[in-house]
Amino acid sequence: MTSLLPSSQPTEVFYPSSDGEPLAESYVHLYALLATLEVLRQYLLGRQATVLSNQFLYYAQGFPKLRVAPDVMVIFNVAPGGRDNYKIWEEGQVPVVIFEMTSEGTKNQDTGFKKTLYEQLGVLEYWLFDPKGEWIKEQLQGYRLQGEVYEPITDSRCEPLQLRLQIEGQLIGFYREDTGEKLLIPEELVEALKQERFAKEQAQSQVERLKEHLRALGVDPDTI
Repeated sequence: MTSLLPSSQPTEVFYPSSDGEPLAESYVHLYALLATLEVLRQYLLGRQATVLSNQFLYYAQGFPKLRVAPDVMVIFNVAPGGRDNYKIWEEGQVPVVIFEMTSEGTKNQDTGFKKTLYEQLGVLEYWLFDPKGEWIKEQLQGYRLQGEVYEPITDSRCEPLQLRLQIEGQLIGFYREDTGEKLLIPEELVEALKQERFAKEQAQSQVERLKEHLRALGVDPDTI
């Protein structure tokens, strides 16, 4: 008779990268999430940092059920680029800033479990953005870690990112503290490029008209 004995080989723990749940509960929340992700990703290009969205953040080695999926999280001092998931014990860094696109339906979890977890993990700032204004009248509510406890942010500043935050419709507007320059969302970048191209074309057209005028006066513009 063959006896079944426990294997002495350690079982590798599986950490899923997806739970099959939708990325966001509405188009408005999804657009706010994607716009925030892309703006911050562009802002941090060239730095030892990464911006991840709706990916599992594992915070306890060996316990794959202990996880959370922040809408947008920024981590410093790690290799740039995406991840299938993020394990704190492997990367050695906790997110410095987390954004959650909140709603009436997620309010309790966002202000309860997640707020407590991020506070205990040492996430420096935690921002709740309510694009529809369902329960946050001002739409944006932030918390900054003071010692080991979150305190409400009253200056509209994201200290770790050195950005000022401003509500712009159903999106967060991000402005650099050093220059005051706005970080443009993809649509605004496209429009800015169009304006720049139009301005160049206008300038070139004016140069050509000036050359024609000089030629009419008998002056070769190429000799000037």
